[in-house]
Amino acid sequence: MDTIVPEALLRRLDVPGPRYTSYPTADRFVEAFGPAEYRQALRQRAEGSTVGGTPPLSLYIHIPFCESVCYYCACNKIITKHHERSAEYLDALEAEIALHVAELGKGQSVSQLHFGGGSPTFLTDEEIGRLMTRLRESFKIVAGAEISIEVDPRTATPERLKSLAGLGFNRISFGIQDFDPDVQEAVHRVQSYDSVRDLVVAARANGFESINADLIYGLPKQTPDSFARTIQQIAELRPDRIALYAYAHLPTRFKPQRRILAEELPLGEQRIKMLGGAIAGFIAAGYTYIGMDHFALPGDALSAARRQGRLHRNFQGYSTQPDCDLIALGVSSIGRMGATYSQNAKTLPEYYESIAKGEFPIVRGLTLTRDDLLRRAVIMAIMCQGRVEYESIELAHLIKFPEYFAAELEDLTPFAEGGLLEINDDSIQITALGWYYVRGVAAVFDKHLRASGNRERFSRII
Repeated sequence: MDTIVPEALLRRLDVPGPRYTSYPTADRFVEAFGPAEYRQALRQRAEGSTVGGTPPLSLYIHIPFCESVCYYCACNKIITKHHERSAEYLDALEAEIALHVAELGKGQSVSQLHFGGGSPTFLTDEEIGRLMTRLRESFKIVAGAEISIEVDPRTATPERLKSLAGLGFNRISFGIQDFDPDVQEAVHRVQSYDSVRDLVVAARANGFESINADLIYGLPKQTPDSFARTIQQIAELRPDRIALYAYAHLPTRFKPQRRILAEELPLGEQRIKMLGGAIAGFIAAGYTYIGMDHFALPGDALSAARRQGRLHRNFQGYSTQPDCDLIALGVSSIGRMGATYSQNAKTLPEYYESIAKGEFPIVRGLTLTRDDLLRRAVIMAIMCQGRVEYESIELAHLIKFPEYFAAELEDLTPFAEGGLLEINDDSIQITALGWYYVRGVAAVFDKHLRASGNRERFSRII
């Protein structure tokens, strides 16, 4: 699995493509799906729970506030130093939780809970504690649940990590991006290696089961040599997991990116060298390549899930948890309930207005068709297991795989000839090299993408 991918191949595969945290992708959501449709999906789950067999829930809470803007950021966030704004937001979150409890009843089992943003640590320890108390009152957080939070190293302290551990968080993610001072200045995110090291040490001392580090390549003023130094420093910190993202420069869509000087961005050839160097560096440091842009130490649960074929994928990326219904709370957050996807209002005024009316703040979503469910099963098998067994798909969806996907199988032939996958009589198997292009392989089965042919709205695979 830990094969070093040739730079020539990386160069050839450098095209845009979806990340497939869902299928269909979020750009396919429609405004015809609103609060009524979401309420119906919740009721279907509630009715199913009386019979048994409903999956546990996963919860995602979006905290949009940040004290300062990072120029590369494409997240939904609100830049403010006025911490008093969080009080109204917490009130709204608690009201949104109550809306769900009214439909589902109290005590629904939750196996995964994630605080994202923005910067969740914009909230005070007391505010996070208040929210955790309400969540525990409303849901049953099961033993062994993954409870994770994203942390901004610039505003966190070892004392805060101790407090978070005391509140039950057992997984933590640090947004690092790059340690080079010139790059940090160029993207308006300055944080020293020493300060991050102290936080990693504190996280371990306070018993966090898994520590993740986020990195980005392709940022302004980055070079293959400077990024190699960051890779070495990250390897020395030894986080359990690493997420390595490619920067997508889309200033027309994301206003903060307009502050980045295009002439300071590394060229395509340099980006490829950065990615190739990072892959080689992490593998040499003993990390397992999980898939796409994720790495984990061999002893981490994500590596175990990868080896055992238990890897799953949700809106937060790769997960060890089985498929769950996902309740997404807060402005702009995206959830999954049964055979539906839904997204909350993207602005605070819209979000607050819906909550004040006692309505779910859903502004768009999608009810999946039979074909969507079939293709989702195939795409997630590719993204998570790297293998599609025809028989399992045929039995679950009552089709003949070679007939239903005749055009797709034909389009996969060049990938097979290039050594990225093997097409057998009963299966499709991604090769070690093919894992670096797994998004591209999955895209072949994306009916919506095949129909439109428009990939430019997505980030580049390399």
